[in-house]
Amino acid sequence: MAGEAGQARTVLLATEKAFAAEAVSKIETVLSEAKYTLVKLENYKSKDELLAAAENVDAMIIRSDIVDSAVVEKAAKLKIVVRAGAGYDNIDLKACEEKSVVAMNTPGQNANAVAELVFAMMLTSARNNFDGTSGFEVAGRSIAFYGFGAVARAVHKLALGFGMKTFAYDPYIPKEAIAAQGATPVDSPADLFDYQYVTLHVPLTPETKDSINKELLMKMPKGATLINTARPEVVHEAEMLEVLSARPDFCYLSDVPPKNAEEVKALVGDKFTKRVIFTKKKMGAQTLEAN
Repeated sequence: MAGEAGQARTVLLATEKAFAAEAVSKIETVLSEAKYTLVKLENYKSKDELLAAAENVDAMIIRSDIVDSAVVEKAAKLKIVVRAGAGYDNIDLKACEEKSVVAMNTPGQNANAVAELVFAMMLTSARNNFDGTSGFEVAGRSIAFYGFGAVARAVHKLALGFGMKTFAYDPYIPKEAIAAQGATPVDSPADLFDYQYVTLHVPLTPETKDSINKELLMKMPKGATLINTARPEVVHEAEMLEVLSARPDFCYLSDVPPKNAEEVKALVGDKFTKRVIFTKKKMGAQTLEAN
């Protein structure tokens, strides 16, 4: 952060979902050695708290916390905001550009943590939430990846270890590169939905918002499962509700609850824990190592 020599710098660690204590301690050590002052706002409950804390800081470290135009405007001294995670959909990039604020993220740093959560949810679902009834094994079954970046490749590595058949589509990665990883490339996103598992690893963009719709989900085979550790907005939530209603065999696994979670629970009823798994907050990166 540029400025006059010797000028004190303040960094705000704003995490509505706090890092592990060990991770915070490391952040404190690094900033202390750099002669920066750390201000912590952890487990906060309201945007007003974030606005108040951001007012006089030079830098911010966040997770899925929303840094919109109001936050950027309030933080008049802000020069950089760093997101511990992939994507920028929780940062108003236009507002940052207008105020000459640098926005950065850390893609791939939580890839293994998210991959392990994907398989934790898959196995929990496949074994009927461990309720004592007979489930099924994932070995030999098919899994298709929409997006084949760092997280998807980490999931893919685990899938191969479980003996699964893997398929992938990514508009930004050549088919040859996908094949070199051991997955079979397909020609379009729609082709992915011919397989039992589809796992989403795409950013939230105007093109991907609500792109996972009823038409795609209804074409999936019997006993199909959609896994979403990307962004909830990628899935058309109203149409997902229709699919869950029309298909008792369909399962949806997500590391963040949709906005219509209560409607989903009411629809699925006592089979909720077998057909749908939501974590209470976005939990993909919530490990000591990823923090």
